[in-house]
Amino acid sequence: MTKHQDGSSEFSSKIYLEMELLRFTTAGSVDDGKSTLIGRLLYDSKSIFEDQLDAVKKASLKKGSEHLNLALLTDGLRAEREQGITIDVAYRYFATPRRKFIIADTPGHIQYTRNMVTGASTANAAIILIDARNGVTEQTHRHAYIASLLEIPHIIVCINKMDLQDYKAEVFNRIKTDFKSFSDRIFPGKDVHFIPISALHGDNVVDPSENMDWYQEGPLLQALENIPISNDHNLRDGRFPVQFIIRPESDEFHDYRGYAGRIAGGVFHKGDRVFVLPSQIPSVITSINTFNDAQEEAYAPMSVTLTLADDIDISRGDMIVPENNIPRKSTTIEVMLCWMNQHPLQVNGKYAIKHTTRDLHCVIREVKYILNINTLEKQEEEKAVKLNDIACVVLQTAKPLFYDPYSVNRITGSLILIDEATNETMGAGMIL
Repeated sequence: MTKHQDGSSEFSSKIYLEMELLRFTTAGSVDDGKSTLIGRLLYDSKSIFEDQLDAVKKASLKKGSEHLNLALLTDGLRAEREQGITIDVAYRYFATPRRKFIIADTPGHIQYTRNMVTGASTANAAIILIDARNGVTEQTHRHAYIASLLEIPHIIVCINKMDLQDYKAEVFNRIKTDFKSFSDRIFPGKDVHFIPISALHGDNVVDPSENMDWYQEGPLLQALENIPISNDHNLRDGRFPVQFIIRPESDEFHDYRGYAGRIAGGVFHKGDRVFVLPSQIPSVITSINTFNDAQEEAYAPMSVTLTLADDIDISRGDMIVPENNIPRKSTTIEVMLCWMNQHPLQVNGKYAIKHTTRDLHCVIREVKYILNINTLEKQEEEKAVKLNDIACVVLQTAKPLFYDPYSVNRITGSLILIDEATNETMGAGMIL
């Protein structure tokens, strides 16, 4: 529940729980002001507790800041505060009377690009910050392309530090045109907004800016509150990865066998005919239950427990799907891979895969090309995939993988590669 600085509740728990949730991420070059922007959002929307505010005031004085350093609200690691940069992904939560929000504040340094991929992987929207003094940079291209690669549905481009450019409209328009010349190639038909802001002074963050009366499309918070996200989930293709088998140890539910998990796509109804994968055994849904209620239907991204009419051997990693809508099946998968480890990719190397709730093994058979982030050229002669590279590769799995292309379903179309020896995450892949 969100509270004002005086500790009062803004709205009831029941209303809060039923509110729509928007997940968004921030991205941009170093010192573009991502952490300051989030701090400003939290501060001006009165989503900060008194003790947090007092700690930030003391830290600001200690650092000799002329202003209240709102970036310290999100730069939680000691190394981040000492260097004035963001290293890890910081998650923050706040709400307004219209919507709940989860923010992923991601690093701007190129060596932490993998952290940006992590923070953006579940986002409904991405805020890409551009320093009005520097304009569009290589990191801007990198983050914009990753946002397009991750199929983030809504993009908000915030041109920050307009106060250092005398709030001039021509500066905003020049950077907007520059960004669009690149983004039109990677965001065709995408929902893209441009907002001129000053995170330091609060212009166009929560309240409209008096210094930029030439911009009339509303502040950032208004955009975040009004982004339509009801259609962001795939509601056509029913996908239910089984996460856990529920067998109550009680006489009252002696024969109960439920399959718990989070719906990855589509809508399921009581009475639907379904297939269980990989066995492809048919059955019928007899009940759908949430934590304390029975439901007639459930849809993505609800977490539910299903029961089936037939006693089928189902375990974690299996998938329940409609009998007339089965995902693709193959042992050869083409993937756009964001490499996240300092150890380079090994062609013909063996890796473990995590796909939805399923664990598999695979071999990387081929590197087709490495993508040049700045030019979007496919470097087919380059085969050495290193940390933060984005490459198209071909995987061969030990068992058939049931999947959808990432562009169709972000959950069933994504996977993680893991080093079997060290258990380190090696890369995140989007299935083509």
